[in-house]
Amino acid sequence: MELRLAQGTPCWVSLLTDDLPGARAFYGALLGWTYSPGPGQLGAYVRAELDGAPVAGLGVSTATGFPVQWTTYFAVDDADRTTQLVRQCGGTVAVGPLQAENAGRMAIASDVSGAVFGLWQGEEHLGRESGTQPGGPAWAELLTPDADGAAVFYAAVLDRPVRPTAGESALLVQGRPVAGIRHHADLRGHPPRWRTHFAVRDAALTARQAVALGGRVLVEPHGTVRGTAARLADPQGGHFSVLEVAE
Repeated sequence: MELRLAQGTPCWVSLLTDDLPGARAFYGALLGWTYSPGPGQLGAYVRAELDGAPVAGLGVSTATGFPVQWTTYFAVDDADRTTQLVRQCGGTVAVGPLQAENAGRMAIASDVSGAVFGLWQGEEHLGRESGTQPGGPAWAELLTPDADGAAVFYAAVLDRPVRPTAGESALLVQGRPVAGIRHHADLRGHPPRWRTHFAVRDAALTARQAVALGGRVLVEPHGTVRGTAARLADPQGGHFSVLEVAE
């Protein structure tokens, strides 16, 4: 039996969009995803797969005016207890905890600055850790004007240390960085947010493909401490990043 990912590990990413067929077509062509049905009580929700293994979720937003966005989920041992900690530490719980059939138990919350994130207590569905497989999640990074406050919040809620690294702070699980927290004073009208990165072989080529599929390039490919990255938007307006990984 597979073990649940260690608490604090980014274990899933999920997109809420107002055009699920369009999102399925875009990401399928861009990242090589195929799809299978997700838990029925989540509405029109599918799991994206690579080589038969789930990598992400896509669903329909039921809230009028809710922005199209990707949400990063963190593995937790007890979703109910962790949501209590979110409230105690000054965050807000928007959804749950609720049971997603036999897949697991989930909640959606926001931190002290309003950045949205998810909690996942895996059961039959344990999620997927970030890695280097093209098309899969590669890295999670929080952009916030209050990096110090965010570090304190996530360390307390997830019971994992946050330590300074090159240019940012990193959430550590079993001594290794699993997510970044970056100070960003000017978010250009956007709220603080967790940024989802997907692994690709060639960031520049992927950016061109995204445009050909109806998406946009928000930030051209550029060097980062983790490699060449580009910031993109899907045709429905969902922002995401791609991170170039070695062969």
